[in-house]
Order: sequence, then C-alpha cells, then structure tokens
Amino acid sequence: MGHSASLTIAAQRIFDGNDMRGAGLVRISNGRIEGIAFGEPEGIAFGERENITFGESAGSATLRLPADVILAPGFIDVQVNGGGGVLLNDHPTEAGVRRLVEAHRRFGTTGCLPTLITDRTEVIEQLAGAATASVQIPGVLGFHLEGPALNRLRKGIHPESEIRVPNARDLAAIKSFGKRGRSLVTLAPECVPPAMIDDLLGTGLRIAAGHSDATSAEAARAADRGVTGVTHLFNVMSQLGPREPGLVGATLDDNRLFAGIICDGIHVDPANLRIALRCKGRDRLMLVTDAMPLVGTNATQFMLQERKITLHENRLTGPDGTLAGAHLTMIDAVRNAVALLDIPLADALIMASPTPAAFLGLESELGRIAPGYRADLTAFNGNFEVVGTWVDGIGSMRETSEALP
Repeated sequence: MGHSASLTIAAQRIFDGNDMRGAGLVRISNGRIEGIAFGEPEGIAFGERENITFGESAGSATLRLPADVILAPGFIDVQVNGGGGVLLNDHPTEAGVRRLVEAHRRFGTTGCLPTLITDRTEVIEQLAGAATASVQIPGVLGFHLEGPALNRLRKGIHPESEIRVPNARDLAAIKSFGKRGRSLVTLAPECVPPAMIDDLLGTGLRIAAGHSDATSAEAARAADRGVTGVTHLFNVMSQLGPREPGLVGATLDDNRLFAGIICDGIHVDPANLRIALRCKGRDRLMLVTDAMPLVGTNATQFMLQERKITLHENRLTGPDGTLAGAHLTMIDAVRNAVALLDIPLADALIMASPTPAAFLGLESELGRIAPGYRADLTAFNGNFEVVGTWVDGIGSMRETSEALP
C-alpha cells in the first residue's frame, strides 16, 4: 500500500479521540500520525478554498479544512451487511467487499467488518476464499459472520432453514477467518457446545452473543469463556424481566461485554438507548449500522435470500413486516446519538471509533488522533456531512459547494 511522503491537515476543530479540541495541525507520514500541534498557527487561513491543496505526491501536501469542519478519528463499523447496491451474501467476493466498503466510506466509515448473515456452507466458504485478498482492501479490518449458530426463536430476518450448529465444513471455513484481520462471529451461546466457543476463540476470532434466547446465567457463562460482545443490543434477544434478566439484562450488568447498538430511532426506543448508555457508558456501547445494500443508492427495495425487502420512511422490512437490517450510515448514527441520547458530540464520536477499536483490540492503532496511530480520519461539517476521509493517510475530499465554500 503506497503512501504520500507527508500530509499536513489544518483544522479549526479537532476531536482527538478523548476531547474536543480547538484549532490545530495534524501531520501524517507514511500512513501514520507523526505529530499533532494545537493552536492556530500564523498563516493558516481556515476555510479559504484557494488555499486548499490535496493529493498524493512524492513530497508533501497541505490541506486546510473549511472553518466549520471537525477532524475526528475515522468511524469503525463492526456490523455492515451491504452498501452501494451490494449485499455481501450475494457478492462474497473481493469486488463485492470493495464496493461495500467504498459506499460506506463516503459516510465517514474508515474501518469496518463486512458482515455475512446466516447462509449456506458454500457461501461461507466463498467468502473465506476471498478473505485473504479482501482484508487488504483499505478500510477492511476483518469480517463479521452473523450466524449460522443462532437461536431459531430469535431469528429475526435470518433464514430459519439455514440456522444450524456449524458442521465440520462450516467450522473449517469459519475458523479460517481467525487469521483474517480482527474478525467476529455472532452466535447464540445457548445453542452451541461450550467447547465450540473455546475452539473458535482459540483461532483468534472474537465472539459476540446475538440472536439469542440465553438466560442471564448462560450469558455470564459465555462471558466467562471469553465472549466479549453483544450484537445489536435489545434486538432479537431475551429481554429484561423481573426475575430473569435475559441477555439484555446480562449485557447491561456486565462491564466485560461491549455492545453494538443500532441508533436509528427505529430499532431501539430512545429511552432504551439512554438506559443502555447509562449502564454501559460510552466506552462499552458502540454504534453500528447493520446497514443493507440500499445505503449509497436511490433504490427502495432489494432481495434478501428470495424475500423482497422494502424501504419506507427509513425502515427496511420483509414481506411480514420483520425488520431487515437498517438503512443507516455511521455519520447518521453519530447525529442520531447526539439527538436521541442528548449527549455531547464527543461522546457520540467515542462510541463511533475508540470504543469499537477497543472491542477489536486495536486501541493502540485506531480511534485516536495521536502520534504513532494509523492515519484513519474523518472530516465532517456542522450539518453532519462528511467532506473527507483518510485511510492510512490516503484520502479523498468531496468537492462540493457545501464542503468547500
């Protein structure tokens, strides 16, 4: 992967992964952040279009961002099923992964786990075969296999006919992802032998509980074995009851567990969003999109395993009304978190980058603007419009009148 020799980005507002800071300069060299200096230096005129230069070069480049633009660590989405017209299940190929990643990058996602939902063994094997090349695509941090070891009682939109305890062929394909970036498996812990969890963890995979009817005791035993995540908290899982806390209660109570949450105002009631944040905190609750292929397109329907999925008023549903993923981007999730949870922007940004980075074990590489960190960055304006992204120091700007007045 090539890098320009150096790039300096001047921004009026910088979120460094901990705090919202004022004006400063971020210097990038060989794909890493070389240094950061705060304070408005002489000669830097923010927001002047004629001063903006950008691009790869043999020497160096300087980029002065418009005055209303915030520079932040790039967003990390650990659950993204599709985008740009591509559903990963239909295109489990390097080309399919690339198109999905490029669609979401326009909305601030600089790192993601392309997500394969429950499917036939052959589809898992096809993605496994493409994973070595696909994980080299800028922005691919690994893969997320959501299924097939789910609980049929909590299947959601997943095809019941394909939900199963993985057989030997399934396991061979799934375990191969342990060496493909920081990959993740979602399973229902009550539906698999405990030794299978140990076996998967031993390959380097991370495991999240999801689509599960687990009791709180079963969830705690899974966490004891090394399960560290919960997939789309509140959705398609055992709920919090007065005498049985279920997976929801176990998640809210157990600080070992990171939880992804779909912050679209549809999947989870805003009151539950706020309860989750009070219980988990911004360092354990992470924003995910659970996005489907329509993101980045003008289409209003697609086929999901022979079922027509329709978009109406930002809601994706199957023929029977079951929610089928989300029509959501990470920048919209950040905006929604600020509005629905009534939190500072800094907290929403932590849930969109440092927290998922920590969940993936990448907290010393991603999620901060600090010396030595990978130069994965997102720039967005006050209207929550992404105007630029960088992955390993290589970036692009949206040349729009809104972005560059």
